[in-house]
Amino acid sequence: MKALCWHGKGDIRCDSVPDPQIEDGRDVIIKMTACAICGSDLHLMDGYIPFMEKGDVLGHEFMGEVVEVGRDNKKLKVGDRVVVPFTICCGECQQCLKGNWSVCERTNRNADNAIKAFGYQTAGQFGYSHLTGAYAGGQAEFVRVPYADVSPIVIPNGMTDEQALFLGDIFPTGWKAAANCEIEPTDIVAIWGCGPVGQFCVTSAFMQGAARVIAIDNVPERLALAQQAGAEIINFDDEDATIPDRIKEMTGGHGADKCIDAVGSESHATASFDAIIDKVKAATLLGTDRPHALRAAIMACRPGGIVSVPGVYGGFLDKIPFGAAMNKGLTIRTGQTHVNRYSLDLLRRIEEGEIDPSCIITHRAKLEDGPALYETFRDKKDNCIKVVLTA
Repeated sequence: MKALCWHGKGDIRCDSVPDPQIEDGRDVIIKMTACAICGSDLHLMDGYIPFMEKGDVLGHEFMGEVVEVGRDNKKLKVGDRVVVPFTICCGECQQCLKGNWSVCERTNRNADNAIKAFGYQTAGQFGYSHLTGAYAGGQAEFVRVPYADVSPIVIPNGMTDEQALFLGDIFPTGWKAAANCEIEPTDIVAIWGCGPVGQFCVTSAFMQGAARVIAIDNVPERLALAQQAGAEIINFDDEDATIPDRIKEMTGGHGADKCIDAVGSESHATASFDAIIDKVKAATLLGTDRPHALRAAIMACRPGGIVSVPGVYGGFLDKIPFGAAMNKGLTIRTGQTHVNRYSLDLLRRIEEGEIDPSCIITHRAKLEDGPALYETFRDKKDNCIKVVLTA
């Protein structure tokens, strides 16, 4: 079968690889009908996530049709259309029973790597390195889904793949980021990053009752989409003042009650001194992540506020203004998304027409076009916001 595979930093190829097989009675095999390139896939492409190996199959946003079912799987049947959450969950461990799906205690087959990196193991993930279990990803014609009697979301007839696809990651991630903010009706929410997750943060913040949303980026088409959703926008390339000062100016000195870092480890701020130092450190292997957006979010958040971090980080962060966080009494909430906490509610909202997640898709192509579109997405060319691939 065809699959998109990692061959080194910046080197993504469409390869021919063996078809997956049922390995456990709870498995299913799905025929991929739609998959997407995620912003966090770019962290793999750019070498920011460790434990990648040549030939690893990429992709954690995917859905498809069940074509084979393991003998012990009573949830799914051949012909079911399913979206597969990016985290792999056993449904039986202490964390799963608490609904903390992204930190399942059993599904990471390379737990030792995660323990070395994080102190404890986290859940297995599709297509996301040997840090998270070395599971083949969903940017492939066929995918083995382990523990498939737990997480997959059965999609009703009448809902298109493009409407349903983002239930596996970025829609719940944006929703959780906003939910972590405990939004109140008078709240002003500032969001760093207007990529796909940032767009769902904007929409989710409004759906959860925010009075105002301020979206920060420097890509015109992303800012335009956020503005279309109701956000006020800041293009950081056009600002002389710092972003925290600009937010104060826009809010009459009130500031942001809640801040969301939807950027993560690869902040592309260009003018600030700290961002320049981050890039130098990363380029010379003296640092891992570029946390400019997180620093700005902490500084911009008014006392007693909440900083929510759906952006992915992989290692150690320099020069974080923790004194500001502590002295302002900020609450910081982060983590990989517990998709199944939110998926059925969000599925209902799509069914009822409250939101159409497909509105962020700008590029549609075949799987073999994936390597070139990885570059288009990374380099923000051709007004690219979100890529969806089909087999």
